Amino acid sequence: MQSPSFLLSDELAQYVRSHTDPIDDLERRLIAETAPMKWAGFQIGPEQGRFLSMLVRLSGARAILEIGTFTGYSSLCMARALPDDGRLLTCDVSVEWTNVARRYWEEAGVAHRIELRLGPAVDTLEALEEPFDLAFIDADKESYVDYFELVVPRLRSGGLLLADNVLWGGRVVEPSDDALVRGIRRFNDLVAADPRVETLVLPVFDGLTMAVKH
Repeated sequence: MQSPSFLLSDELAQYVRSHTDPIDDLERRLIAETAPMKWAGFQIGPEQGRFLSMLVRLSGARAILEIGTFTGYSSLCMARALPDDGRLLTCDVSVEWTNVARRYWEEAGVAHRIELRLGPAVDTLEALEEPFDLAFIDADKESYVDYFELVVPRLRSGGLLLADNVLWGGRVVEPSDDALVRGIRRFNDLVAADPRVETLVLPVFDGLTMAVKH
């Protein structure tokens, strides 16, 4: 199971888990089914799932946009925190991964709150006009800048944008020509300088950016 943060020792990670509300059987089974997959690291950890759920409740979000569905754990956590008439639009390119997600959404009783759009997220975003209360970006890092530029105009004033993996295991401050690292650095620099948002980078999980639109 993914650690709460790359900054924590195994002992501290276990301590965090022992003092956080436990996940239920459905979430445990989704995490276990995802674990053997080649790209299992794409899935957020249970503590981050709890954090997303709390943010949805605290912000009063009713309309959520997610870029990067994978097997649906983050969607599940956020959709469970929505009111019954809330909605979550999630974007991905993989039928295989999202078929797993659909099964767990149905079992959790939140499938009616979730709309999945398959295809390049840029195309989906360009076609959107309705405002969102909260957006979560957790997809291909090379495209984070493109996603940010398309998401911000589609957030309401006071809306919250979240972006995952912005510290990339600490590699953002190390010399690297890796395309993923370069993509994250470009994103971090862009958001920090953008006057449309108030920004905070949290050193939790794998680095989480929180940006509130003015």
